[in-house]
Amino acid sequence: MKRIALFVLHFTLCLPALAEEDPVVMKIAGVPVTRSEFEYNYNKNNTENVIDRKDLEEYVDLFVNYKLKVKAAEDAKLDTLQSFKAEFRTYRDQQIRPLLVPEGVEEAEVRAYYDGMLKQLNGHDLRLPAHIFLRVAQKGSSEEQAAKKTRIDSIYQALLAGSEFEELAKQYSEDTQSAMNGGTLTWFGPGSLVPEFEKVMYELQKGETSAPFLSPVGYHIMRLIDVKQLEPYDTLRSKILSFLESRGLAERLERQVADSLARQRGLSVAQLLDAESERLCAQDDELKYLIQEYHDGLLLYEISKTQIWDPAATDTVALENYFKANSKKYAWKEPHFYGMPYYTREKNAVKGVKKLLKKVDEAKWTVTVRDAYNKDSVMVRMEQPRLFKKGENAMVDSLVFNVKEGKTRPRKSFPYSAVVGRRLKKGPQRWTDVANEVVADYQAACDRKFVEELRNRYKVKIYPEVIATVNKH
Repeated sequence: MKRIALFVLHFTLCLPALAEEDPVVMKIAGVPVTRSEFEYNYNKNNTENVIDRKDLEEYVDLFVNYKLKVKAAEDAKLDTLQSFKAEFRTYRDQQIRPLLVPEGVEEAEVRAYYDGMLKQLNGHDLRLPAHIFLRVAQKGSSEEQAAKKTRIDSIYQALLAGSEFEELAKQYSEDTQSAMNGGTLTWFGPGSLVPEFEKVMYELQKGETSAPFLSPVGYHIMRLIDVKQLEPYDTLRSKILSFLESRGLAERLERQVADSLARQRGLSVAQLLDAESERLCAQDDELKYLIQEYHDGLLLYEISKTQIWDPAATDTVALENYFKANSKKYAWKEPHFYGMPYYTREKNAVKGVKKLLKKVDEAKWTVTVRDAYNKDSVMVRMEQPRLFKKGENAMVDSLVFNVKEGKTRPRKSFPYSAVVGRRLKKGPQRWTDVANEVVADYQAACDRKFVEELRNRYKVKIYPEVIATVNKH
């Protein structure tokens, strides 16, 4: 009894120490966040390569906001959407599948490929041929074939007279790819070429040149550049591996292993990956937090898109009101121009375009001009309407900002040029003049308001004494 009591006492005393191995740094809506999870995210987002690094206190605040949005997304059941599940599974499975492939399987594939090369060689050496090639169409007439025969014979006579093989290949060979290399092909062994070509290749000695011969694709003159034995496995291993990887080796092995394991356990592949994900994440915190990071990141994106970004970007009344309330923020020292440069075939079209667009909404300028001038043929070319400042466009500089050296050369087919739009001296007149900036700023304001609502909705508890031990234990 005393031994049992002593053991229970010892175990009880150890419990706080075990719990302290990964203490809780905060609770978000009652959900604990361990130090290891916080450290994973903090360290990953504060590496030497991160431009906007945050100190610990700043990051705690950002992390809380992040977790609050994830919690709100879960409460909104965004993680039950089929689109979310499919995208999350795709990413998760990309992490899990490679871990199921046993060590040595890839090596066995590379070795098997090398052994297959040896078997195909069947004791033969490898050969590096070059050729001068004249193509003969399979259904070509006898006259066409005779003409090619006469031409290849004349090339061969030039070789016998001392002309350089490489130069003749570059000049006359119709195999354009090898012709650029003086006719040189690549290393071949038996069984990889048409029999007529292979036969001549193995009859030649290194440095010898064949007489013209016919294959099913045309006439050749071949020179044997070099001969070698297949290199040892260790020499070729990396090249074979790179080749097999380019052919999808990893994906094929992952698929084969997952299919095999699923059959053995009587599961579907999806069920297998669920089970293996749970098992592997229990063994590896880095993997667990990586997968959780993607899960939470997807939810963060979904709730930001549906609750903040899309509503803010499409609420034109709110955008206009935000712009008016913050108009000083968008003021500038140098004048700007909002408008559209355009070019016409005929001189009278210059004034015609301006008159046409006088009472047309700026968003419809290009469509209006296209319908009026470019239905049957292009009479007016237009640039996209946008905001310009001095120095960005030579024609705008010349016609709007009176910069003498800003004139552009007339276009040959569209010699007449002009601009239509508004010159803005102190700042934008409409929120659409600086739409990108206004939308981004308004979205940021909506984001801050959303976070404030979440802070009021959910209880947040921070443990400063544990935060202080981050990366110091």
